Formats: sequence, C-alpha cells, structure tokens
Amino acid sequence: LDALPLTVNGKLDVRRLPVPEVSGAVGGRAPRTPREEVLCGLFAEVLNVPRVGIDDNFFDLGGDSIVSIQLVSRARAAGLVVTPRDVFRHRTVEALAAAAQTVTGTAVVPDQGVGKLGRTPIVSWLRERGGPIGRYSQSKVLRVPADLGLERLTDALQAVLDHHDALRMTLERAVNGGEWELEIRERGAVRAADCVERVDVSGLEGDALSAVTEERSRAARARLDPDRGVMVQAVWFDGGPGRPGQLLLALHHLVVDGVSWHILVPDLAAAWQAVAAGKTPDPQPVGTSLRRWAELLTASANDPERRAETEKWAGRLRDAGTRLGSRPLDPARDAVATARTLTVTLPRDETAPLLTTVPTAFNAGVNDVLLTALALAVAYRRHRSGGGTDNAVLVDVEGHGREEFTGGVDLSRTVGWFTTIHPLRLDPGRLDWSRVWDGGPAVADAFKRVKEQVRELPDNGLGFGLLRHLNPETAHVLAGRPAPEIAFNYLGRFAAPDADGAVDWGTADGADVITADADPGMPLAHVLEINAVTQDHPDGPELVVNWTWSEGILSEKDVQELSQLWFRALKSLSLCAANSEINSRTPSDLPLVSLSQAEIDLLESDWRMS
Repeated sequence: LDALPLTVNGKLDVRRLPVPEVSGAVGGRAPRTPREEVLCGLFAEVLNVPRVGIDDNFFDLGGDSIVSIQLVSRARAAGLVVTPRDVFRHRTVEALAAAAQTVTGTAVVPDQGVGKLGRTPIVSWLRERGGPIGRYSQSKVLRVPADLGLERLTDALQAVLDHHDALRMTLERAVNGGEWELEIRERGAVRAADCVERVDVSGLEGDALSAVTEERSRAARARLDPDRGVMVQAVWFDGGPGRPGQLLLALHHLVVDGVSWHILVPDLAAAWQAVAAGKTPDPQPVGTSLRRWAELLTASANDPERRAETEKWAGRLRDAGTRLGSRPLDPARDAVATARTLTVTLPRDETAPLLTTVPTAFNAGVNDVLLTALALAVAYRRHRSGGGTDNAVLVDVEGHGREEFTGGVDLSRTVGWFTTIHPLRLDPGRLDWSRVWDGGPAVADAFKRVKEQVRELPDNGLGFGLLRHLNPETAHVLAGRPAPEIAFNYLGRFAAPDADGAVDWGTADGADVITADADPGMPLAHVLEINAVTQDHPDGPELVVNWTWSEGILSEKDVQELSQLWFRALKSLSLCAANSEINSRTPSDLPLVSLSQAEIDLLESDWRMS
C-alpha cells in the first residue's frame, strides 16, 4: 500500500485494509531437503497456489479435512507416508516432512476386500429413506484426449474396475424381511466393455452437441442398476480426429462419494496413459478396504465408550425447533420430482477469506465458518418473522466420514460411499442484531459458540450413525427423535471447469464439478438441503452453493432470502477476522488448561492492552 488507512484518531483502521491475496501470503523459506521439496510442490498443487515455503501452514492456505486426504494420497505416490491426522498435527511443510516416513520397497498387501459387505450407517440411512434408488448417482464430465480410443479407454477402465473393490458391488434387497445385503465380487467379474459406450459427435456444435450429450447422459444414468451390479457407466463423446472429446462417468451413489472422485479420475487417467504407451496399468495400492472399514464400524458401534455417546445424541434431538416452512416434510408428497434448486455463487474476492483468513483468525475450519453463517441466517430470518428468541437450529451435517478413529486405518486411496450424517444443534446465543452485521464482537461471540458446539463431537460425529443404525440397543433410542429439517454438506475443493478447454482429464467446460441425480419418486430427506463446493479457478476460488427444497413447503422467495442472509453473514465473519481487536480463542484451543470462554476473553484483552 502507498499508505496505511487511519481512523480519525490517527490509529490503524483495520477494517479498511484490503483482504490479502493468498499468493502473497505464501512462499517463505525454500525447501532444504528432497522431502520438503516434494511436500512444497504437493501443498501448492492441492491448494491451487503458485508456490509454498516450508513455514507455510496447510490450513492457513485454505486446506481442509477433505483436501488433506488428497495430500496424503499424492504424498504416497511420491514416496512419502503420512496420514490425515499427521497433516492436522504437523501443519507446515517443515513439520510434516520431519514426521513423514518413506515408502518401503515392500509391496502393500491389501486386506480382503472381496465378499459380503457389512452394513454401514449411510447405506442403512438410504434403505430407511425408502423409494426407488436406481438413478441415485453422482457423475462427472471430463475433457479427454482426441486419441482416447475405445479400446484404450476400455482397457483403462478395466484396470480401475479391478483395482477398486466398491465398483464391483451388487445389492440384494430380498433378504431378512427387507434388509439389504451388499457383496463385492472378485476382480474381473465386471467387464468394462459392458460399461462403455462411444457416441460420435464429430461435427456437432452448440445446442446440437448439448442435446446429444444430455440425452445420452440421461440414458447412461438410467442404466445404473445396483440390484444387477451395474454401478458404473461411461460414455465417450468422440469429437472426431484431432478434436478433444468428453467422457461422462456415471456411478451409483452406493459406490462413490465426493472424495472418491479425487481417486478415480487420476487413476483412470494414469491407466489410460499406461495403456497408450503399451504398458500395463499399475495403480497405487489401496490401504484399508471398504469391507474392512465396515467391520471396524460394527465393532465400534458395540464398544462401551461409543455407546456412552447415546445420551448426548438424544439430547441434541430433543426437538427440531421452529418449523422452517409451511408444514412438516411428508415422504408421500415431498419427493425428488417436487424439488426445486437455486444455485448461488459467492464472488472470488469474498470466497478467498472464508478459506484462509477467517479460519486462521479463529483457529477453526471452513465448515465452522459456513455453519456459523447458516445459524445466523436462519436465526435472523426467524427473528424478522417474529418466531421467538430461541436462535438454535437443528441441522443434519454431512461429513466425508473417513475418520481415523482407530489405529491402522488408511482410507486415502479407498473408493466407496463413506459419508456420515449427524445432527448438530447450532446455537449462536442471544444476539443484538443491530451489532451482528458489522463484523464486531457480537458475530465473533456467535462464531466461537458454534465452533465449540462442533468441536465437542468425537470423531466429527461418526458415532451418531453407528449408534443409530448399527447398534440394536441404541438404535431405538435415537430412531423416534425429531429429525432436522435442514441438511448441510460442504464437498470441499475441486478444480473448476477449464474455460480454455486445455486440460485433459479435467472437468469439461460448462460441466458441473459433480452432478447428482435421483429417481423422481425418491422421497426427500429434508425440507431444505444445502450443498456447497469450492471451485478453484486460476484467479482464485469461488464458492458455489445449491439450495434444494420442496416446493410444497418453501417458496423460492424464502430460499432466496435465506441464501442472501447466509452470504451476508459470511461477509460479516470476514470483516470480523480482519479486526485485530477481536478475541478469537476458545476452550478447545487450550486443551492443557481448564478455562471458560469468559476467562479466555479476559486474558486475551489484558494481554493485548499490555
């Protein structure tokens, strides 16, 4: 800056300082060892920043738990062994390099991933939801090389199908009075040739091309059939000689989640490159299998320490709070066919602080930021409509579920549906709304309250699903409780579609980073579902949010109002983080001492004044 902004009293005016660019906040000391050099490169790669120094903090640069899993996977491919827990404990390149182990020459022997698959909480949740599930899927559209070749694509996909067990899953529903049974078949049981279709789109442009790709994509998703083990469909839209094409990958949700795409796409690209070079694909090994993970979950659900969580979970579900819309959710009336979706985007200059400066200021995560803003938005809407003084809101929060709750678990390379769903009562406290929106102490206090409410959950809420679905003694205690009307899911960071169309195996121009689909008759699980994702562009990240609701309960005006209030609350949090006079620490930041929030605030104020 040419000059620092000052207040009328001649002091530094913090609020008028521009938000620092991430690219200007990185690149300190250069790497000194091969390990540090590898990790500096990987930090920059997964966080989409130009350079990283050995003192840079992974989470200060916009990292989160989902991105940490990507980092772990890429580090292993580069010869270094770290875990997501290591990334949280050793947050700088220098510290993580010191903690990392070297991949040994001994081949990893995967645990047995073939056979009957035990129940998992998320599959049990889907079964209880009811309705048709044939089209319940996720898909991506990738830009692929002009010389992709049907045979090369088929061979590459076969390597991926054989390597990742979940893709060979089948569902049996007519067992034990309607219970579901999943089984993973042997390698080679699924033929890639049965999953691949080539569509000639050479010469097509604009609307004509879009019409063909949309029609064939819809048909591919409709072919998914978990009861017959059809979990994967691939459609190559061949643009002709010398012209890059597009590849649709449609996978049933039973076998994939948001994290899995970060594994599958690079593996498919690497397999194709090997085949094109006349080599045999050799994907990086998988650690803990999906089948072994299901066994660990069942064991934990019956552990006395886990069972002790039941009372706390029941307390969070004591009531659902003030109704969000005109009536309760009715599975017989409110199905996917009745759902509406509103997509809103936060500008890049406003998104960057939410990933970096705001979490850093409060020693928090991106989820803490987004959930605090959601709590404020719902509470303020309730306040304006005369809905009382209770500002608490009950929300179902989805997580990636790949928690290291026991030793020896490595899910950084495992494909499957690991999602967890747990209720969270967000209570920002009594609020003076005239002071919330200016980024001052009022919004800081709300943030700290919500942060502590999130932090008190062991294993990021993993236990709720275990007790609700896998333990028959505790399931009935939680089953009859009021259900949250709102669901929230932050999918993490994905590379945005490349507008120049120059990156093979990246998201195709004009496509969503992930497309979700479901059968029209499938009952809605919530009155309102919020799915947020960060899209990384060359000039900065952008938060894209899909708000999906039942049109019989909420109006579009209601949802637009909530989305605008949420963005307003996010801006207030950004202002708050830039205020150096705000007290930011909370009890969970100081685990070695027993201090209340009031005592911490007093200490921070005293030390700042001195």
